[in-house]
Amino acid sequence: MTEIESKHGIVSRQPYELYMTFADLRNFLTMLPEDKKQGVEADYDTITATVQGFNIGVKVHERVPYSRIELVDYGAPFAFHIELHFDAFPSEPYKTEFWIKLEADLNLMMKMMLGGKLKDALNKVVDGLVDASNGKMPEGFDPSQFGL
Repeated sequence: MTEIESKHGIVSRQPYELYMTFADLRNFLTMLPEDKKQGVEADYDTITATVQGFNIGVKVHERVPYSRIELVDYGAPFAFHIELHFDAFPSEPYKTEFWIKLEADLNLMMKMMLGGKLKDALNKVVDGLVDASNGKMPEGFDPSQFGL
């Protein structure tokens, strides 16, 4: 099992605000540009999509209110487990330490091809959330959809 952990970022929101945004997987649809929404379906607990010819699905495995959400593969070509962490930031009650942990069952070839790209992708998610919480929005992003 390959383990990849993102960088830790300090998000300018309380843990419960971030948790509630990620707890409902339908919210991920609102983050996608219109041209990427085709073939993506989501409900409260699952999200599925076709990416480069592969059907990939994710479902919620466990929700620990305001601190962690665990996701697992749901019809993906390989087994994986994702943990989203929302840790209270002790010195500043209105901030959250956010990070992602991924465990994936990758063979050696897939690990060599994807390992670095997966870590980069996780870090980009953290950076994007940190930036969004500080008012730096990517083009076309509407922060009000997420309470930011």
